[in-house]
Amino acid sequence: MRAFKRADGLFEIDAMLVDRKPHDLLPQPGARFVPANEPIHQLGLRLVFDDALVVRAIEPYTHFAPYPDCPDGGRALQTVVGLSMTGGWGREVRNRLSGARSCTHLMELLTPIATTAHQALRGFLTGRPEATDVDGRPKKIDSCYAFRAQGDVVLRRWPALHRPESADIADD
Repeated sequence: MRAFKRADGLFEIDAMLVDRKPHDLLPQPGARFVPANEPIHQLGLRLVFDDALVVRAIEPYTHFAPYPDCPDGGRALQTVVGLSMTGGWGREVRNRLSGARSCTHLMELLTPIATTAHQALRGFLTGRPEATDVDGRPKKIDSCYAFRAQGDVVLRRWPALHRPESADIADD
């Protein structure tokens, strides 16, 4: 995955998946014969988003796939345009795209794309104030394991918001 800041102020991530086998592969009659070490799949997507992590556009592409129908599996990804890559992103992606609705490989790229988007924005938007909730609490707190309210990162960065781990002391 690669992230870019575009001249129009939006951001773009290009994500590609390539898989190969060490042996020849003919998945089934009617499928493409794949020689050993050649790509079975080489596909991906370009996702455009804004500084609020809202998806503005998505463009799937397929260079190689085992079945003739595979390239059409990316059409359903248009349903994520307008979604925010914040809390609930993965659940909403699965609700909209799982099963036979889309290409599984392309759908599964959307989870690490959100992670990449968060990391990219941090680098592109340095100097901006920390995002907070309505109570003024940084949104990063409890957003992942490292930023859990009981952890060392929160203790060092926001000591007033740190919540010590509750000790379970058994009375013997």
